[in-house]
Amino acid sequence: MAERDRAGEPAAGQTAGVDRQALDEVVRFTSELIRIDTSNAGDGVCRERPAAEYVAERLAEAGLTPTLLERTKGRTNVVARIDGTDPGADALLVHGHLDVVPAEPADWSVHPFSGEVRDGVVWGRGAIDMKNMDAMMLAAVRQWARSGVRPRRDIVLAFTADEEASAEDGSGFLADRHAGLFEGCTEGISESGAFTFHAGSGMRLYPVAAGERGTAWLKLTARGRAGHGSKVNRDNAVSRLAAAVARIGEHEWPVRLTPTVRAALRELAALHGVEVDVDAPRFDVDALLGKLGTAAKLVEPTVRNSANPTMLSAGYKVNVIPGSAVAQVDGRVVPGGEAEFRTTMDELTGPDVSWDYQHREVALQAPVDSPAFAAMRAAIERFDPDGRVVPYCMSGGTDAKQFSRLGITGYGFSPLKLPEGFDYQALFHGVDERVPVEGLHFGVRVLDHFLRTV
Repeated sequence: MAERDRAGEPAAGQTAGVDRQALDEVVRFTSELIRIDTSNAGDGVCRERPAAEYVAERLAEAGLTPTLLERTKGRTNVVARIDGTDPGADALLVHGHLDVVPAEPADWSVHPFSGEVRDGVVWGRGAIDMKNMDAMMLAAVRQWARSGVRPRRDIVLAFTADEEASAEDGSGFLADRHAGLFEGCTEGISESGAFTFHAGSGMRLYPVAAGERGTAWLKLTARGRAGHGSKVNRDNAVSRLAAAVARIGEHEWPVRLTPTVRAALRELAALHGVEVDVDAPRFDVDALLGKLGTAAKLVEPTVRNSANPTMLSAGYKVNVIPGSAVAQVDGRVVPGGEAEFRTTMDELTGPDVSWDYQHREVALQAPVDSPAFAAMRAAIERFDPDGRVVPYCMSGGTDAKQFSRLGITGYGFSPLKLPEGFDYQALFHGVDERVPVEGLHFGVRVLDHFLRTV
């Protein structure tokens, strides 16, 4: 029997699986990509091109022919295709974004763009979201080139710009202007799934995303009569806006359970020993969530629509009543909840405040009984037999929204095995973002196995 390492994969140089070079490269690539500052504040200043050129060079070294594409100068995307052994099989899209949210160095324990590897952990902005997955993609396909592996399906690799803002320069541009590069792709995988979620009592969950709430970023505008701050003014735009914002913030949205969320609730209830019928007419989702402990965090944000006021702007001087006031609201919509969201916002804003979409993207659902989902489950459980894969719906969104325009069904699958106490979700856009080296090793093994077997 071949000697096996701690993750259950044959040791380097023996039978199938990733080799030592791939394990070293996934760490090095994560670190080096972090050092390339691709901060995206949504103001158009971000330049992903240096990271895109780095990725393209690594792909070319593996014998691939990457294509670099830009809608705006410096906002660069990379796409490459690996031919599979079965020309009749559907293609699979594997995508990761190259941009990151900004980071303030003074708030961090280490510089956020150092890519420092310390005590078995890689530190820096993008370590979780999502230069780690970019590195896994590179390490896996370079391993294939060294060992002569070809997947059954065509694999299309896409490294995108602008995911942390509107995606207009990234996946939106690719889907709208370069659809031919994704010919044959029926499914795709990307971020925010297959990470270890410690649910207490030694239970390790691996939530795989099979849905996303839709994005509804809103601009609210109240208009009134400008005047002196010392005078009575019944047409005060600030007062009108403040009242609408308060109503939005206090609104209790009704429960709207999608098939993905129902599947998640069933599996989580079973794992926690709770007998419940999620399809019953009087099913109380909040009561069930109260019995799921910390695992409720995986589902709670996605059982309803939501709308959170986030920004306010009005006036220019304390003794001047302005003629208008503006607020911004981060709305998220469950699949099928769009009409309810619009009607509710009309009611909450009232006759004195108008609203419109600043940015809007569709909600997504993906089947949890598909062969692709089964292959994801099998790949994770191969390398963590005691782990339990569960479906879930993301509260936010990813580039899968834009690629869905091409008929591509998206899943969140960027595998990481994380130690207890390592809060994956808190590190998204958080201070001291970091990823364990062993988590990266697990991730590239799982990703390699999934891509070769799906």
